[in-house]
Amino acid sequence: MLENLYGIHEDALQLKSRRMEILSTNIANADTPGFKAKDVAFRKVLSGLLGEGTLNTTHERHWDTEYAVTGGEVFSIPYNPAVDGNTVEIGLEQAKFGKASIEYQATLDFLQGRVSAYKRALKGE
Repeated sequence: MLENLYGIHEDALQLKSRRMEILSTNIANADTPGFKAKDVAFRKVLSGLLGEGTLNTTHERHWDTEYAVTGGEVFSIPYNPAVDGNTVEIGLEQAKFGKASIEYQATLDFLQGRVSAYKRALKGE
């Protein structure tokens, strides 16, 4: 029943949380020489979790996708890398973090609405 209640949103929420952690790490290391900014390939990881585009593996040590190894982390391609090798662009990272936090909150609100609907149904309202 809980699987029907949450659906894919449970995995999406965890993935969105991971993305926010990575983006906050990028922001915290904006002045660290040589730091390489990362992000999460959200759509590719989520489609892998849904079983879309997965490979048929023939051995238990084969990886399903390239993103299974890294947890979906990919290096960001900078528009203007710094001279010291840092690829964090603070304005871009802050915008990504703001958008990610809004998406995270929207998913939480959606799940809260679903739980409330189930509670009302169980109470007979």
